Amino acid sequence: MQTIRELSELREWRCAVSGSVALVPTMGALHDGHMALVAEARTKADHVVVSIFVNPRQFGPTEDMTRYPRREAADAAMLKDASVAVLWAPDAATMYPDNFATNVQVCALGDGLCGASRPGHFDGVATVVAKLFNQVRPDIAVFGEKDWQQLAIVRRMAADLDLGVDIVGLPTQRDADGLALSSRNIYLSDEERLAARMLPRALGEAANSISNGGEIAESLARAVTTLEKAGFDVDYVLVVNDNLKPLSKVSEIGGSTRILGAARLGATRLIDNLPVILAK
Repeated sequence: MQTIRELSELREWRCAVSGSVALVPTMGALHDGHMALVAEARTKADHVVVSIFVNPRQFGPTEDMTRYPRREAADAAMLKDASVAVLWAPDAATMYPDNFATNVQVCALGDGLCGASRPGHFDGVATVVAKLFNQVRPDIAVFGEKDWQQLAIVRRMAADLDLGVDIVGLPTQRDADGLALSSRNIYLSDEERLAARMLPRALGEAANSISNGGEIAESLARAVTTLEKAGFDVDYVLVVNDNLKPLSKVSEIGGSTRILGAARLGATRLIDNLPVILAK
């Protein structure tokens, strides 16, 4: 595996390589969820590039980027064992040189949900992903479904800008108790980690209720109450369609309907989502 830090070297590699290329964008602190993305990428392309870049543009003014876990040596060892071709690890000056002035904004999808409580976050995501696509020039990019809003934004951006990248979503990878794998889980205390199990459980119970004809508003209210009793400070629990528009009627549910939840447990913000499929 090559570790590349300079854009000129990455471009030389990309021009020299033959066959298809898949990209897995990450901010490092890799876990089994990331490695599942890498494994999926290997089934879809001849070469896999994994990027590690802690993107300052997606951290809000109240979010401490310096606390984000960094362990590049361990990450690199995991990627080498997974037969990754290239670790693309640029620094901030490479990604955002002096006088950088461009911002990519997917307005309709990025303003609500997590975007409402994290202003500018998805602009930062869209901007860095657009740059990564232009740098690596992948045929395929693999993202996890855990951040459903992010996945929807990347898909819309790739389509709107004719980037020619096939966006693949991989189902959320979970611990044995159902909690979605996340680099941020390391921030949870032992007590908080036990309570965190209630997020997927509450969403699952609401999804099951709605699937069986229960009213959306009542099902969501019960989920919020369950989470608050478990110690969560709930940001939102909503049922949305593929355009991330909140739904209020069971009759509006279609094949891509999801229940999304975001809530804080102590200092850690957790997100999750599950499909909502009407029972036949």
